[in-house]
Amino acid sequence: MEQQELKDRRSIPFKEQMTILKRILSYASPFKKQFMVAIGFSLALAVTNAILPRIIQVFIDDHLATGTATLRIVLLFAFIHFGVTLVRMVVWYCELYLFNMASEKTVQHIRNALYTKLHSLGMRFFDKTATGWIITRATNDTEAMKDFWHVFLTLIQGVLGVAISLGAMFLLDVRVTLWILLFAPILLVIVRFYQVYSSKNYNEMKSKLSMLNSKLAETINGMAVIQQFRQEKRLQKEFKETNQSYYDSRFSVVKINALLLSPVINFLYTLAVVLILALFGYDALSSPVEVGVIFAFTSYANDFFRPLTRLMDSLSLFQDGVVSSSRILTVMDNEEYVPAQEDNPDSVITEGKVEFKDVSFSYDGENEVLKNISFKVNPGETVALVGHTGSGKSSIINVLMRFYDFDKGEVLIDGKSIKSFPIRELRQRTGLVLQDSFLFYGTIKDNIRLMNPSITDREIVEAARFVQADSFIEQLDGQYDAKVVERGASFSSGQKQLISFASTIVRDPKILILDEATANIDTETESLIQEGLQRMRKGRTTVAIAHRLSTIRDADQILVLDKGRIVERGTHDELIERGGLYKDMYELQNLGLQQA
Repeated sequence: MEQQELKDRRSIPFKEQMTILKRILSYASPFKKQFMVAIGFSLALAVTNAILPRIIQVFIDDHLATGTATLRIVLLFAFIHFGVTLVRMVVWYCELYLFNMASEKTVQHIRNALYTKLHSLGMRFFDKTATGWIITRATNDTEAMKDFWHVFLTLIQGVLGVAISLGAMFLLDVRVTLWILLFAPILLVIVRFYQVYSSKNYNEMKSKLSMLNSKLAETINGMAVIQQFRQEKRLQKEFKETNQSYYDSRFSVVKINALLLSPVINFLYTLAVVLILALFGYDALSSPVEVGVIFAFTSYANDFFRPLTRLMDSLSLFQDGVVSSSRILTVMDNEEYVPAQEDNPDSVITEGKVEFKDVSFSYDGENEVLKNISFKVNPGETVALVGHTGSGKSSIINVLMRFYDFDKGEVLIDGKSIKSFPIRELRQRTGLVLQDSFLFYGTIKDNIRLMNPSITDREIVEAARFVQADSFIEQLDGQYDAKVVERGASFSSGQKQLISFASTIVRDPKILILDEATANIDTETESLIQEGLQRMRKGRTTVAIAHRLSTIRDADQILVLDKGRIVERGTHDELIERGGLYKDMYELQNLGLQQA
């Protein structure tokens, strides 16, 4: 993660910026027709902007200066000017409406693609990536894309406005226009300098924002622990330091924007107006100069520099957008996918027989956490995994659930490689109950059904009764329609676990995986759900990680793990009689219970 943050802070070379720009523009392809129509209106807007000064110039030079202006002529030019202005307003509205609508749809498309991509990534990505970093990509960076697309509109308006105003100036006076063009190289140097310097600043600012979001997410998730151990002042100090660092990086961006954007362009525009007046004033010493031409020329000079001012102001948004695009593409380019499965719809799990053959696995590709694991679980049998922390119990579950791909050996279900089953079939036929149950915002019914429309209300009630969850659900206001707040905070650990049991059993899985499912449940609640667990296990292949050894005495086989290896196996009575690590663990737990 630290390497990623360092990469985020670097300055992005111009060539790489263009590559990023090309890739991010591809997300606009579904809406290119709307963008093209909007560009057409941009051209029409530039033309109408060029016509308005010309109307006034003709009126001044051909009528006011010659004394031929009549009421009819005044009204005619006023009507023409008003009509062109009205057309300009309509064209401007159509341009903004179409472009903004297309850009909003593009940003929506990017955010949906990013969210879909996150769901395709494997657990390795989430293990080593901070939650705040991911949230920043999906929220702040995609939000920055809205302003980024407005930069393109400004760019189009600027290019068309500059080109047409230059053309109009050439028609009026070639010599003066060539003098005005001398400012172009100065502008290019300023733009280049800004692009190089601001890129690094925006990268650093975004990196600090990710750190700020990470701190905030960590604090909110761990608020109970923070208050329990009185860590508020320490974390407030750390947050202030991170926030100050973010402020400093933003202030650096503000300083360079304040110096190199509008003030510089306005200064150059002032110099250009002085130059225009000087050149025409010099000409006036030898021959008369038309006042209307001077007015039109200064108007076109304004039309020449005004889009450049907006473009320079938009460079900050452009750099922000390039950095945000780069960070979004970093996620889109990540290849730590969920382990691949063969797309074979004919492969179905019918019995649920599970077998590990010499399976070895490591999280980092170097340090093995599972070493030559072999065992077999027949349909209807229960295998319990026991061992000290770090022995490899959860890693076996991770491999069996295909959260991670194993390095060596084979994992078989019904005699077929686990890789041969479609991931949907594997998830549907495998029920996983974790130690910490997660409930979604909604109702109890929603959390049991998990948005599966094929599950009826009757099946939900039957599943709740099957696991003994009905005893507390039916006492709630609304019963199965009772509200569930975020993460199920209004329910006890035992109640959340019972709801999790119901959501698992309602799908009638062939394989049941219990990851210390009773570890965080009080003794009274545990005794209540033991019958439900026994019902769940009946007729199903069960792999259970056991925290309390007393809960797996009836297991058909107990595997004792130590440092990634199976060091003992057998039934409870066999392992007690044999002596060894399991017996020591069992007696130690019983001693602790007696002392308690």
